[in-house]
Amino acid sequence: MSFASIQYAVFLTIVYGLYRMMSHRQQNLMLLAASYIFYGAWDWRFLGLMLISTVIDYAVALRLRTAEAPRARKGLLLVSICANLGLLGAFKYFNFFASSLADLAGAFGITLHWTTLSIVLPVGISFYTFQTLSYTIDVYRRKLEATDRFFDFALFVAFFPQLVAGPIERASHLLPQVLKPRTITWDQSTRGVYLIAFGLFKKVVIADGVAHSVDTIYNAGLNVTWADIILATYLFALQIYCDFSGYSDIARGSAKLMGFDIMVNFRLPYFSSNPSEFWRRWHISLSTWLRDYLYSPLGGNHHGTAKTYRNLMTTMVLGGLWHGAAWNFVLWGVFQGAILCIHRPFAKGRKDAPPRTGLSAWVMQAASVAFFFHVTCYGWLLFRARSFEQIAVYTARLVTDFGNLHTSIPMPPFATLLGIPLLVLLDTCEYQKGTAQFYRHWVAPARGLLYAALAFVFLMGTSNEPSQFIYFQF
Repeated sequence: MSFASIQYAVFLTIVYGLYRMMSHRQQNLMLLAASYIFYGAWDWRFLGLMLISTVIDYAVALRLRTAEAPRARKGLLLVSICANLGLLGAFKYFNFFASSLADLAGAFGITLHWTTLSIVLPVGISFYTFQTLSYTIDVYRRKLEATDRFFDFALFVAFFPQLVAGPIERASHLLPQVLKPRTITWDQSTRGVYLIAFGLFKKVVIADGVAHSVDTIYNAGLNVTWADIILATYLFALQIYCDFSGYSDIARGSAKLMGFDIMVNFRLPYFSSNPSEFWRRWHISLSTWLRDYLYSPLGGNHHGTAKTYRNLMTTMVLGGLWHGAAWNFVLWGVFQGAILCIHRPFAKGRKDAPPRTGLSAWVMQAASVAFFFHVTCYGWLLFRARSFEQIAVYTARLVTDFGNLHTSIPMPPFATLLGIPLLVLLDTCEYQKGTAQFYRHWVAPARGLLYAALAFVFLMGTSNEPSQFIYFQF
């Protein structure tokens, strides 16, 4: 059940109507049932996997609440980690590593006959696995009290707005909202409606609108020009941002309608001037998860420069692999880790330099943002590419075919061409004002014009061919 569908609109309307008529306990039970229906609409067979993770982590956390012996506590945590990552590994990575090992053996003349699993990747398994795993880790660290309310914990795991593509919520943030009665305010409701509308605008008008243009070049093989690669990569940068942040906006808006506040997952990432800032703005729920549950336990930056770089590379490589079972995602993780390592000494040097002011500061910031946007775009080339050969050829073409403006990329629909500058304008206003609710300070006619423009372009964009949310495959 896609967010950008009539089915979801009907589903949300029914859920919201029932929700407003119920008590707190009834609301939670109804939301749990609705969340399981929502997830089961993708494939009901995968409900069992989510239920297994829910039951194991609920039971482990309860046992951790009373266990005192360090060895017993570590054993319980290991049960949770092995169960969750075991399911994730079996369904997402088994075939990838099996085929990769067979290919490696074949390079040395050894033939391996592996049995692969004929399975479909469960939607959102990477998201809810990390979400429920963080709960047991926090209980183990004594940062969170385990709950004995099973159905409320199950709702925390399965809450439908953010179930299949995040944000990856922490129990310390979302679970208290589940356990306590919620208050729905007019301000919260109007903000929720705007977030849903803005998310649909990003997804339907822009992400779906540029998808065909991107696919035409990246699925075309190797016979492309410099301009083809540049334009397709720019458009993919728009596509993946609008696709994922649009989904997150719809998730946040749907949750707000019912009194929940889930975390912001994107903060204008293309205004970043360096890789460290980018990961504070892009997929924040994943980057903070990796920081708290992988980078910091590895030692973070507390044990010397060499180990800091090792920890950064390890974290980003595994973060790349989290995105998908393919070697280009691993390479993308290596790229992200490398630019973080390269940036680190420069960042330390800038802290000691006197701050720039006035026009020179503005020019330097603008140049840094423009430069790093292109670094990010090369990373997206690695991310979107279909093979190592395509990466090698496209990278070489960027150098050897430089300036060739001949292109075969199809023009995006007119609604998309209208929507892109509107998005740039709105994101620029948010960046300058420092708040996502900048529009609320506009006079009523200006707000009305904004809403009308979004509605007009959205209605035009409904003719765009729908494309699946990119992050559903992760």
